[in-house]
Amino acid sequence: MEFEVVIGLETHVQLATSSKIFCGASAAYGGYPNEHVDPLTLALPGTLPVANKKVIEAAIMMGLATNCQIRRYSRFARKHYYYPDLPKGYQISQYDEPICEAGSVEIKLQSGAKRVIGLKRIHMEEDAGKNIHDVRTESSLVDLNRAGVPLLEVVTEPDLRSPAEAAEYLRVIRQIVRFLGISDGNMEEGSLRCDANISLRPLGQSAYGTRAEIKNINSFKFVERAIEYEIARQQSVLRGGGVVIQETRLFDSASGTTRSMRGKEESADYRYFPDPDLPPVVVEESWIEQIRSSMPPLPAALRRRLIDEYGLSEYDAEVLTAERSTVDYYLAVANAGKNRKLAANWVTTELFGLLKRDGLDIENAPVSAERLGELVGLIDEGVISGKIGKTVFEDMWSTGRSAAAIVEEKGLRQNSDEGEIARLIEGVLDSNPTQLGQYLSGNERLFPYFVGQVMKATKGMANPQILTKLLQDALKRRTGE
Repeated sequence: MEFEVVIGLETHVQLATSSKIFCGASAAYGGYPNEHVDPLTLALPGTLPVANKKVIEAAIMMGLATNCQIRRYSRFARKHYYYPDLPKGYQISQYDEPICEAGSVEIKLQSGAKRVIGLKRIHMEEDAGKNIHDVRTESSLVDLNRAGVPLLEVVTEPDLRSPAEAAEYLRVIRQIVRFLGISDGNMEEGSLRCDANISLRPLGQSAYGTRAEIKNINSFKFVERAIEYEIARQQSVLRGGGVVIQETRLFDSASGTTRSMRGKEESADYRYFPDPDLPPVVVEESWIEQIRSSMPPLPAALRRRLIDEYGLSEYDAEVLTAERSTVDYYLAVANAGKNRKLAANWVTTELFGLLKRDGLDIENAPVSAERLGELVGLIDEGVISGKIGKTVFEDMWSTGRSAAAIVEEKGLRQNSDEGEIARLIEGVLDSNPTQLGQYLSGNERLFPYFVGQVMKATKGMANPQILTKLLQDALKRRTGE
């Protein structure tokens, strides 16, 4: 029997606010255990939550970026479960009245095909703390620094059909939140993590199979590996005549396997009800429009702009819009250097090469975008050649000096004097009668030889474009003699 894979993802996005979602305690990553806490985080009697306006604005922004309907009236709810890292005995989340619904995200597969993945909802909630199990002392410790940190949970429809699609969808979500500036999307620090719901159904069957949920996957690679293993496990169970059990499982990255954690809860198990301490979230149309007008351009719109207005290839546009910092840097280079295609080549080859060599992010590049744009302008104007430009760029990278200063100090300006270059060409042709005769007899592979001889005479400073044109003209004249 052949099966169709059905996957849905629940992605938790940790928001980059300075304080927690319902109190003033710091939401910063790290710190000493239980350093970022206050009476509300500890659930002390008499404390009351107050919603962080920045969290609501981030949720609206994410909804607009993913084509969601923004609810004008939404509510916070209490989700009850009992873990040591949840002092109140419940998590404040949203249930039947989330702030965003019915959205969509487009993903592009390696084949070039595009798919639209439906979003069921986006809702706001608080994170739980962290349990630390010490096997040496056989005790468990609780760190509440993370308790109350604001999250957006982005829930897809069961539209994904392969591990590769799931990983690509997660990349798109990460790209969107980073472009919006609402999260750093750092998966290693837990700023972006997802739960994957996987089920199988016989091909042609419309009803969904029994799903298993894999919790807290924190890398693109692990998402693919976890789903691949779970598909194989469920196929083995079904083909062996068994029944897949609805449960929550954990992914072991060391072994590449999933293992049972607990039976899967349903919404009734959490005993949701509206939180009586928090008023409804009322979103006016004017607020939505204010947020919409303040949003930065998103990757898809920027890609289209780079292709349509800047004349770049689709590949270059995708590379340059992979990160907001990259496209911001490129736009500054292009504006300073004018030649947009040449600017793209320098960013994606020379700049990326040195960043990779030195292990740097583009935000920490020793050469500013404006300085690189100046270098691109010198090349475009024929002041220096592309080859010399690479030498100048290395000097800029190590010294921080401007391209113009380096070119002037080292006398690197190209020789663009057509009269002088033409005289040197005639001298080279006259000095190499054997090679000239072979060329005129049809051996055109000797053309680079003459170029090299003229370059040698100018110590590599002849303008290549001018040299090539004048040499072609001179050889044509010799052919007609």
